Amino acid sequence: MNGPDNFYTMKGYTLLSDNQITSAMEDYLEMIARILQEGDPVRVIDLSRRLHVKASSASKMVQQLARAGLVLAPKYGSIALTETGAALGDYLLYRHDVLHRFLCLLNHSGDELEQVEKIEHFFNDHTIKNLDQLNRQLQKML
Repeated sequence: MNGPDNFYTMKGYTLLSDNQITSAMEDYLEMIARILQEGDPVRVIDLSRRLHVKASSASKMVQQLARAGLVLAPKYGSIALTETGAALGDYLLYRHDVLHRFLCLLNHSGDELEQVEKIEHFFNDHTIKNLDQLNRQLQKML
């Protein structure tokens, strides 16, 4: 039961979480997985262009992802996902797709990218799976 002592700030909930990856890291990892899924090699410049950030920012984030064991990033080479990075990247693409489909159905639109990008980091696995099931049920009704 929720009581008056169960509320935290956003930062408080983040500190309580055991999540080792930040939302910014998720954004980069998701984009790396997306580019690889398209069949293209991934370079820092590709990330900076696709995410509209400076190349130096993208380079720093790729280094963080490499330290976290999620990517392999040889100097002057293409970025690759580790096994762990690939699994997480696949999940991040799945989560994005589930939320995008749900918001498009809800809002009768074809593109809810901005909303998805703003909210996707706040949903846990259980909720995403339930939204996926709801999407399937809603799609059958249409």
